Amino acid sequence: MTTTTTTTSAPRAAPSRSADLAAFVAGGLAAALGIAIGELMAGLIEGAPSLIIAIGDTVIENQPAGAKEVIVDLFGTNNKLALTTGIAVTAILIAGLLGVAGRRNWIVPMAGFIVAGVVGLGAALTRPLVDPILAVVTIVLAIGVALAALRLMLGYTSPAWGAAAAAAASADAAPVPGGMPDWDRRRFLQVGGGVAVGAVLLGAVGRNLIAEGERAPLDVAELPTPDAPLPAVPASASLEVEGISPIVTPNEDFYRIDTALVNPRIDVDDWTLRVFGDVDREVTLTYADLLAMPLFEQYVTIACVSNKVGDDLIGNALWTGVDLREVLDMAGVQPAGEQIVGRSVDGFTAGFPTSWAMDPERRPMIAIGMNGQPLPRDHGYPARLIIPGLYGYVSATKWLKEIQLTGWEEFDGYWIPRNWAKEAPILTQSRIDTPKPNATLAAGTTVPIGGVAWAPDRGVQRVEVAIDGGEWQEAEISDPLNDATWVQWVLPWDAPADGSEHEIKVRATDGSGEVQTSDVTPPAPDGARGHHTITVKVDNAA
Repeated sequence: MTTTTTTTSAPRAAPSRSADLAAFVAGGLAAALGIAIGELMAGLIEGAPSLIIAIGDTVIENQPAGAKEVIVDLFGTNNKLALTTGIAVTAILIAGLLGVAGRRNWIVPMAGFIVAGVVGLGAALTRPLVDPILAVVTIVLAIGVALAALRLMLGYTSPAWGAAAAAAASADAAPVPGGMPDWDRRRFLQVGGGVAVGAVLLGAVGRNLIAEGERAPLDVAELPTPDAPLPAVPASASLEVEGISPIVTPNEDFYRIDTALVNPRIDVDDWTLRVFGDVDREVTLTYADLLAMPLFEQYVTIACVSNKVGDDLIGNALWTGVDLREVLDMAGVQPAGEQIVGRSVDGFTAGFPTSWAMDPERRPMIAIGMNGQPLPRDHGYPARLIIPGLYGYVSATKWLKEIQLTGWEEFDGYWIPRNWAKEAPILTQSRIDTPKPNATLAAGTTVPIGGVAWAPDRGVQRVEVAIDGGEWQEAEISDPLNDATWVQWVLPWDAPADGSEHEIKVRATDGSGEVQTSDVTPPAPDGARGHHTITVKVDNAA
């Protein structure tokens, strides 16, 4: 008598490279749909998080030392777009792999998407402007819809957990007549196409709503007239040479480097500025309180510490605001308050010496206006700090919420633990704006070599140009608006008819007599050094 034992193995997905590719696409599309729902929620409801922005903010907050310099060097002012794009692409690729695994075991993508949701929720809950309840609702909705879409799409790829795969795994299953495909391509393409269209439409609407929020008209249409308005820029402050940066940088052309992936949405009626810490009394000011205080104007050139020699992460503007010292006097700074820390509504911090602000030679300000208009959202609306002479990463806090007085060693601003210097005066620098690097010039013509030079708040007393390593020749400089602003400079040069390349370099001397160094350093940890140098070619036939 013979006994036959039949064992039933767990069903397996029908082996098919094309079905696995479809599953990969399904995972990516499901992730894209979840991301799009987050974008839509963030655009529709204030306080709801964008998953991409929440994770991006967390990446920025936890970036390793040196990352800022590399990213800005690679992408410049497009660094935020590069970060958010990279996060989205990475999420979609990982979800694609989860989709492939999901053909064999549905638990894998379900667990993976839930873990991603937990990560996104954790990131969102760290953001000061995110509502916790809305964060939970957004994450649950995004992950739930994404998983439902993924389950639906995978159902057409002959998954192991599907009825078709189970039947195919049966020992006595009949052959598929006529060589029918091992998975339903037509239905997958229909459903997958619908998910793709939905993801694109929802994401586009959400992103557009977020952008509209950033472009929305400000609550404040105009500023009160300052107590002592400055006169118009005198003609002597500009050399009127084509190609040189203007003395006053228009708002729309002013560089922007900060840690915010999206401008914070601030209702000026609810906004307050708190001054606390090592002070005699805590002070809280509303926007109306600031407007009621004496306002003044000043031209100040500010720069990003990431600015390489010759680059353009620098600008000069007319700032309108309140004297920071007046606000500090209201609070009464105690001797222990050696450091002034500005804190943004989004949690960013920057600190600088109290003694720098108290120096009567400069006027630190709480700025509420830029070039005669209320601060644009990109540049800190409704209020920011402008501290003449210091790089922005230690001083120019945008979207200002708090000013804390504390000890010098008791607190480090955002960038200091990331190996940037704690004391950061702007270095003496100069830049060649015209001619452009590698330009071809006509022989026998007089070429204006020109640009800008700055040393806030020491001023610039001399600019010199050297050609082909020859002697330094003094250039003409414009009349400075004040010691805290840049100046224009120009040196006419008779291009020789030699058809060869020529090296042009520039250096500045600041108001204290210090000559810009030729020693070359990278931006980290306290600013780039060296002489801006370009090469041009003189073409006899030009």
